[in-house]
Amino acid sequence: MNLLLKAIPSMLTVGNLTLGLVAILEAASGRHSLAALLVLIGMVLDGLDGRAARLLHAESHFGKELDSLSDIVTFGVAPAFIMYEVVLQYEGFVGMAVAVLFPLSGALRLARFNVQHKKTNYFVGLPITAAGGILATMALYNNLLRPSQFILPTGMVLLSVLMVSKARYPNFKKVAFPRSAIVVVPILTVAVYLLFRLHVSLVNRIIFVPLALYAVFGVGRLLRRRRRIQDPEHNQDVYNSELK
Repeated sequence: MNLLLKAIPSMLTVGNLTLGLVAILEAASGRHSLAALLVLIGMVLDGLDGRAARLLHAESHFGKELDSLSDIVTFGVAPAFIMYEVVLQYEGFVGMAVAVLFPLSGALRLARFNVQHKKTNYFVGLPITAAGGILATMALYNNLLRPSQFILPTGMVLLSVLMVSKARYPNFKKVAFPRSAIVVVPILTVAVYLLFRLHVSLVNRIIFVPLALYAVFGVGRLLRRRRRIQDPEHNQDVYNSELK
């Protein structure tokens, strides 16, 4: 029984990876809304596996590496492939380059995170989980933005840059999570899937909004930090406080 409980975090991570692979297959079949939904459900599982590992005292290097490999597929390759199927395939070499740039930036972001030893309450760079969710749902706005085909590829490049940037983002994984969620959330995930199945495109577009605001928040925070650093009065206050 104890071994089974210890395996729950890895099972959630494998579930996340499976959803990413199925999302790619669904996108290849032209079901882009369903593919985006699978990426969003993968975000839920990605948020659960780490918490489950901490609650069950099942944290391990194996789980950490498996999580990173799953993330690059579900939130790097799958969203990039969705966007490629929706719009980038019509842009020739440029479209292919943009499609490749996103998962590459995500891989660099994950590698930087994995070698970071200092624990903080924020992420440095837009997390690939959020970037993947934004990109997958952003692709569904293609019909609305069809007259301006450059908007979606430009947004994809900006997301790639934010992942490798030094912008700081809140780490919601530090938020406390009840033990009962280990059992309840998978059930809710299935229920949400069945509910969203009827109006998946609309729901995905709505979810895009808070995810996009999260990305913009980090940019605003970075600009404010740079203004404070360049402000002579701020630098003098920091200097005076160090003297004290």
